[in-house]
Amino acid sequence: QVQLVESGGGLVQAGESLKLSCTASGSIFRINRMGWYRQAPGKERGLVATITFDGNTNYADSVKGRFTISRDNAKKTVSLQMDSLEPEDTAVYYCNVRYTTTRWSIPSDAWGQGTLVTVSS
Repeated sequence: QVQLVESGGGLVQAGESLKLSCTASGSIFRINRMGWYRQAPGKERGLVATITFDGNTNYADSVKGRFTISRDNAKKTVSLQMDSLEPEDTAVYYCNVRYTTTRWSIPSDAWGQGTLVTVSS
């Protein structure tokens, strides 16, 4: 069982910044990839950013240049620095971790409970 604890959501004005963090715990051998997804009202959940164990990153086009993802492998933590926030960034943000429990196991996905980010204009 893997647990994810997210923090850092809240209400900000357009142009301001927020930082989200997520820490994983439980039966983990290796975390292959960590990331953030978001779901706005009436829309499907979609990619925000991911980062691999080796530090390779991938961003949604809508957040490139404004958001920065980082991770601390030793602490099993992933962070998302969000700058120049826009009202369109308003959504529930979910942490995602792809992990293995042994050297030979197939990777599994864990999801956080979600944290609300609201950006007012």
